[in-house]
Amino acid sequence: MHLEKRLGSVHARLRIGIEEESMPKVFGRGFNYFHPENWYSSHSLMRNILKATGFYWRGRGNTLKFKITHNTILLPHLPPAFDGFTLLHLSDLHADMYPPAIQALIDRIDGMTYDAVVLTGDYRAWTFGEFEQSMDGMRSLCGGLKGPVYGVLGNHDTIRMVPELEAMGIQMLLNESVPLQRDNQQIHLAGIDDAHYYRVDNIEKAAVEIPPNSVSILLSHTPEIFRQAAHAGFDLFFCGHTHGGQICLPGGFPLTLDARCPRRLGSGAWRHGEMQGYTSAGAGTSIVEVRINCPPEITLHTLKTATP
Repeated sequence: MHLEKRLGSVHARLRIGIEEESMPKVFGRGFNYFHPENWYSSHSLMRNILKATGFYWRGRGNTLKFKITHNTILLPHLPPAFDGFTLLHLSDLHADMYPPAIQALIDRIDGMTYDAVVLTGDYRAWTFGEFEQSMDGMRSLCGGLKGPVYGVLGNHDTIRMVPELEAMGIQMLLNESVPLQRDNQQIHLAGIDDAHYYRVDNIEKAAVEIPPNSVSILLSHTPEIFRQAAHAGFDLFFCGHTHGGQICLPGGFPLTLDARCPRRLGSGAWRHGEMQGYTSAGAGTSIVEVRINCPPEITLHTLKTATP
């Protein structure tokens, strides 16, 4: 098996073994004890509650109204060739959840200027079963993306997606890294497999080929391993998973983040020690196709050389 040779037999056995268990667990495993995305009665329950309270149709309309965030990142040791380098960051697409949202996303990013794309996981709505509908959505999206595209898997994704995603032109980083080259200068981009539910992340393996003192970026589906990433010496950390809460109180206060991390890491830019991080509020929706006081997000990260 090609993936087993690439990932190592232990990683492959762990991922596939957990996926082949009869049903994803609602309680236990992973960072959180409770995994609402695996409790399939919650999908219809939440949808019915939102319809009864009158929030459903407005919330569904909000899934088409994307917020574009421009995030400027100052780095003191950034190679001059990468000054102004821009990464388009998309997360939590759940491409089969509500197809009109994927089309709205495609229309919204058309004409944008960026140098590369990073995807931080969750390409399908469900956490088990078939995934062809989500791959159809991803193919449509990838047809509109420019430049190199890099991605990691999330807790909704199966490792069996990897060949199809890579056939679309997405270079998946599964505890791996790649150099990004510009005018004979380089920075390094690493990605880890899901740390939230499957717990098959390996930061050491992802970082092993990154030279000391090189500018390095880590892609993770979840912010929950931010401490490990900072202590490993990464300069930047991009993630998603939280959806920013998806259903929030006025002012954007999330009811839940489904992640064991400080609330300051729930969405937007943050810092831990010397590492700068960004948690995307996500472009799609999970469990129910609504967003309330939390718009879907497209992020453009621009790297700039910090001056003394």
